[in-house]
Amino acid sequence: MSRRPGVGRVLSRIVTTIPTSAGAGDRHGTFAPARSEWLESRDHVRNLVRQEMIGRQLDRHLPAAPQRVLDVGAGQGTQSIRLARAGHQVLAVEPDGEMRAAFTAALAAEPAAVRDRVILADGAVGRLEPVVHDRRFDAVLLLGVLMYLPASEPVLAELAARVAPGGFLAIAARTATSAVWRPAARQDWLAAAEALAEYDAARAEGRDLRYVNEIGSQARADTVETLVGQAATAGLELEQWYGVRVAVDLAELDPAPPTDPAQWQALLAVEERLGAVDPYRQLAQLAHLILRRPPT
Repeated sequence: MSRRPGVGRVLSRIVTTIPTSAGAGDRHGTFAPARSEWLESRDHVRNLVRQEMIGRQLDRHLPAAPQRVLDVGAGQGTQSIRLARAGHQVLAVEPDGEMRAAFTAALAAEPAAVRDRVILADGAVGRLEPVVHDRRFDAVLLLGVLMYLPASEPVLAELAARVAPGGFLAIAARTATSAVWRPAARQDWLAAAEALAEYDAARAEGRDLRYVNEIGSQARADTVETLVGQAATAGLELEQWYGVRVAVDLAELDPAPPTDPAQWQALLAVEERLGAVDPYRQLAQLAHLILRRPPT
């Protein structure tokens, strides 16, 4: 099995705390140390598959443009810019200055009509009010952020309040199942045993599973069932959930995507099909939930 030298054991260790000093909605405490590696891997297969799958899945649930979209933790702007290209009005909120700089650079390359549909602001879960005020949105996105936050319930409650009647909250979260399955599927038996021990400890102690992810950040895993229950308390109903990155994570190396267009399209087709049905979506690295507020 091929590996990046020195990475497998470090990234498989389990952590016992998620720093909270940066604030409930600010990723700086756990994401910032790995920011550079994340940005450098944007054109690798895992991120490309993730963004393509999430984009396709969002499009199934988002009505025709223009819709009002709030993208919280928008990162380098991949989904915000994609939605603006489709004609939607996007308010993108990102707490990290370097990520906002990457977003701004990407947006600058777009036509004026796309740029005019995007507002990028400094903000995060826990400090949205100065940016959002009392507005509600047709779609609220929190994609690949929840695992860096101390707890999911207050986050879902805050973001659900921003969803307009008939709109939805989309959350892409790491699952406890995936945190255990990935090292086992790679036959990294020591890491898998550690992950299973943490899984058992988290259940016994009534807490979330904790882990260190592939870019070296301390993170937290959720379960689909817990997120659905928390969303229901906040007035949202599960419309659908998908698995994202079912097969491409089974090798530790994160290469460039296939250069053969037929291979690339086949990879995407397989990932899309596996992520839509059980039992395969249960093994995906991310669970992408569409949580709808009923119309009034």
